[in-house]
Amino acid sequence: MSQTCLGPRPSPGLIQTVIVSYGDGHHDTPRGDALRIDTRPLRSPPSDPVVRERMLHATGLDPHVQAYVRATPGFERIVQHGLDNALALLDLPGRRFRVDVHVTCGGGRHRSVVVAEELAARLQAAGIGAETEHRHIDRPVLT
Repeated sequence: MSQTCLGPRPSPGLIQTVIVSYGDGHHDTPRGDALRIDTRPLRSPPSDPVVRERMLHATGLDPHVQAYVRATPGFERIVQHGLDNALALLDLPGRRFRVDVHVTCGGGRHRSVVVAEELAARLQAAGIGAETEHRHIDRPVLT
């Protein structure tokens, strides 16, 4: 069983959504009904050997990794699409369920973590109680 790392920004009040990042390459996808966001179209790994080496020893919680992933073409589109879908589910009339979001990449250490954290921050800014769980952040980098 892998360790999980809860995001650093728990929301005040009622948690309305839980965002789980994970790596598809670990073959233990989170179960349950959830909005799924695939971040694999974002570039990885970096071609610059210095950046690549730094990322091998860091996670999506590292500011350098966050800047790299956020600068990737398609990042804003993926995050905005996930936000729009989550807000639509949260706004359903008579909703009596928590909206879970599963964010995947290959290994669960970089792209999925950054997108999950960004999505949580935007939901929190909209007054939505959101927290993150990073399922594979402590696992070794997959080759």
